Amino acid sequence: MSVLSILKERGFVDAVTHTQELEDYLNNNRATCYIGFDPTASSLHVGSLVCIMALAHMQRNGHRPIALVGGGTGLIGDPSGKTELRKIITQEDIDTNKAGIRKQLERFLDFSNDKALMLDNAKWLTPLAYIPFLRDIGRYFSVNRMIKAESYKARMESDDGLTFIEFNYMLLQAYDFMELAKTCDCFLQMGGSDQWGNIVAGIDLVRRTLGKQAFGITFPLITTASGIKMGKTHSGAVWLDPERFSPYEYYQFWVNCDDADVPRFLALFTFLSMDEIEAIKSLEGADLNKAKTILAYEATKIAHGEEEAIKSLKAAASVFGNIEVPEGLLSGSTIPRGIHTAVHDESVPSSLYNREEVVGKALVIDLLTQTLLCKSKSDARRLVQQGGAYINGEKITGFDQIVSIGDVAGDEILLRAGKKKYHKIIFK
Repeated sequence: MSVLSILKERGFVDAVTHTQELEDYLNNNRATCYIGFDPTASSLHVGSLVCIMALAHMQRNGHRPIALVGGGTGLIGDPSGKTELRKIITQEDIDTNKAGIRKQLERFLDFSNDKALMLDNAKWLTPLAYIPFLRDIGRYFSVNRMIKAESYKARMESDDGLTFIEFNYMLLQAYDFMELAKTCDCFLQMGGSDQWGNIVAGIDLVRRTLGKQAFGITFPLITTASGIKMGKTHSGAVWLDPERFSPYEYYQFWVNCDDADVPRFLALFTFLSMDEIEAIKSLEGADLNKAKTILAYEATKIAHGEEEAIKSLKAAASVFGNIEVPEGLLSGSTIPRGIHTAVHDESVPSSLYNREEVVGKALVIDLLTQTLLCKSKSDARRLVQQGGAYINGEKITGFDQIVSIGDVAGDEILLRAGKKKYHKIIFK
């Protein structure tokens, strides 16, 4: 099966330019493709995973991916998908963020021996002279056509409007494509559906300046079954950086997904075969939860490594009780099979406290806030009022409840907010 067919079958493709020509090109060449990543943070998040996994599929099928970090365009900001002006960041910030992004991408892509490249468009954009750029590149762009692009229309209709600096972004991204085509034989650009106008502009510029055929693939905006944008939670973004979002929290994000999302997420965010994934579409209840366990394990293994995936699985068993992973279910997964029993595990989020400062003194709602199970005291009070706060499995009934010696099991206290958020208090 061709890589384009694989991407389509797994749900990656929203739109393609020159479908048959692209299919022929990918089948008959070791193609180089690229996706741009915005260096506005030191970590990518789950919302970037579709793009990252698409590059990984390209590499696994013999092609060469380029992760292009927008060190140059990041100094301006892409208006695509935004209704307000992006914050301008410094070169120092960009350098720090690039290092973080590279570290995360190395979990998904093999950069050895130039099997994949990570490039920075600052290398060719920052030396550009304005007048030659307008003369040599700007002449190929129609303002009438540019303002019809969705990325520009949304900004023009916003209160802030579209700044001139942002208006140049399409030209710069098209220039990136031309530069990569010229220097790296890269003739395929991929990106989110909001990048369609920029990608098409780049294809046109490659044709006009180099006389070569280039191609584009866009990916759909991934939302959950409940309509929420992928990677957004009540507590913020789901980061790929383990310092910002621990592997255990990452595992829990996947295991807590909606039942309706399981087959789709397995197709997009793991490398398990589609035949195996098709076989679990009829599962319900406890059997589907076992498939969720495998989804969480595989996604965590890809992003954080197998050791962290196993630790997260064991930590989940220590909090929620025995977890069964039967033989034959999604058999391509490397998850350890059998019943994982409840044992102490350090992967569950925890904090060290002095016993004498807590027992008989500390309010439970203060601990809920200090451990970040609740954002504030008012949030903690609301949780208690709604009956969703627990200490060692016992419901917290009062705002003024103080931790008692009876709340301590061994040298630990287990706090819970809602059904699935846990934190251990461990006494020194």
